[in-house]
Amino acid sequence: MSGFDLHSGRTTMSNASVVFVGIGAIGLPMAARLVAGGHPVTGVDPVPAARERAAAAGMGVAERFSAAPRADFVVVMVATPAQLDELVTDALTTELTGQRWIVMSTVGPESVREQAARLVAAGARVVDVPVTGGVARARTGELTLFAAGDRADIDAARPVLAHLGTPHTVGDAVGDGQAIKVVNQHLCSVHIVAAAEALALAGKLGLDRRKVLSLVEQGAAGSWMLSDRGPRMLQGTDVEVTSTINIFVKDSGLVAAAARAADAQTPLLDIARARYEQAAEAGLATRDDSRVIETY
Repeated sequence: MSGFDLHSGRTTMSNASVVFVGIGAIGLPMAARLVAGGHPVTGVDPVPAARERAAAAGMGVAERFSAAPRADFVVVMVATPAQLDELVTDALTTELTGQRWIVMSTVGPESVREQAARLVAAGARVVDVPVTGGVARARTGELTLFAAGDRADIDAARPVLAHLGTPHTVGDAVGDGQAIKVVNQHLCSVHIVAAAEALALAGKLGLDRRKVLSLVEQGAAGSWMLSDRGPRMLQGTDVEVTSTINIFVKDSGLVAAAARAADAQTPLLDIARARYEQAAEAGLATRDDSRVIETY
């Protein structure tokens, strides 16, 4: 549980216990960072293989939230709004008073507001902190964190967040972080498809795509997504999965829904979204998102 500062006489959260829900490709390295930082962590995931990997990384494990021990913090990295709803429904069967929830999933503003309201009504405190940076930065603790909610609650969460990346306070209301993430995912969605299209074009022009990638990524045409996804695009279908096509079907859909609600035009996003949907329909839904190149 919480530590105690002998000099000030105040309770600290430097070794606060954490239940980490969603220990998949990005969640597991995040949870491992907390273990390395001295936090007792219980990983929650319905997938047996995910629990096995978490146990090997030094965590306690549970199949569902209600089977996990009570903790000071709950970090949420489930994949979809439906999964968040299911998690909260299960959590409401337990005692939540005083527990601090950090929702780091990409679920959109409407979902996080709805589920936070349910948790707060049960006595929990909730902050909205979606992340960006991918698996590579999750492993090194260099994620960018979009933190929104009551400032005191964000401050209370900082000892946990500090192990995961750099928190940026982006708003006073739960949902503000998700709104920033919508903009982020618009760009990520488009950048991945743009990289795939450009590398496919290089191949059609008879060029060595690896050489093209090494040249253009160093200049004005470079992007983080090109450098990160580009090498995997030039590998086969079975390349290591760090984020699935399905994730971007979901995320581009969240962006499209938010855009419609705001009466915003997103023609580039709509084209990119169609490519992810095409890839999913071609049987690539659970493959790495770099495999969108196969739609070309």
